[in-house]
Amino acid sequence: MPGGELTLTAWLCLAVAAMLVGVAKTAINGVGSIAVVIFAAVLPARESTGAILPLLLLGDVLAVTWYRRHADWSTIWRLLPGVLPGLLLGAWFLSVVDDALMRRTIAATLLIMCAIQLWQFANSAGVATPGSARHPHGLLTVAAGAGAGFTTMTANAGGPITTVYLIRAGLPMLRMIGTGAWFFLAVNLAKVPFSAGLGLITPTSLARDALLALPLLLGAGLGILLVDRLRQRQFEVVALGFSAVASVSLLL
Repeated sequence: MPGGELTLTAWLCLAVAAMLVGVAKTAINGVGSIAVVIFAAVLPARESTGAILPLLLLGDVLAVTWYRRHADWSTIWRLLPGVLPGLLLGAWFLSVVDDALMRRTIAATLLIMCAIQLWQFANSAGVATPGSARHPHGLLTVAAGAGAGFTTMTANAGGPITTVYLIRAGLPMLRMIGTGAWFFLAVNLAKVPFSAGLGLITPTSLARDALLALPLLLGAGLGILLVDRLRQRQFEVVALGFSAVASVSLLL
């Protein structure tokens, strides 16, 4: 059985998580953190970081396919150089921690990312007007790239840092989604050799992910339908609240 000893309840939880990945990639970024928490709760925490990666890549491909014309390539190229040091540091960290510490790291990282994104929601000072894109300071760009690299390598949680950066750059919603889609497709592809080398992507995890592709596709379709119909900020605040509660449960 591809899922090993997973129970029906565990499979249902992973199916919900896969659907949330689809929604996160095509519409509401904040719900992606809930998917990460579910995977870390159902599977061993270290294993979960690699197990969810192929699903994230599938979501990235779908997002790029749908929003490919909306990318701001100058922003992507500015962010990418800082990512590699963050990935390397994150891969080293994964290689030395045990599962218990990894659960706490995922929970703490997600809580910090939730706080960052909630701060962004509450404080609009210094944010560029959507449609009047500007590039933040070079040091901030490098820090954002490195932070996204480290948090996505260790907890698949680079979205909030990137979202805050893109908002401060003044990108409107569709351009943010398109830019984020291409950026995380590149970053998640770069993570594959690290995760495979650490034994976090296995034939068993790939078989499991293949079974979860359908709910992810359903979630992606739902996200595309909802993206122009939802009040995104309010929805993300609720999603982040659930993510924070779920993250705290990993610490207990």
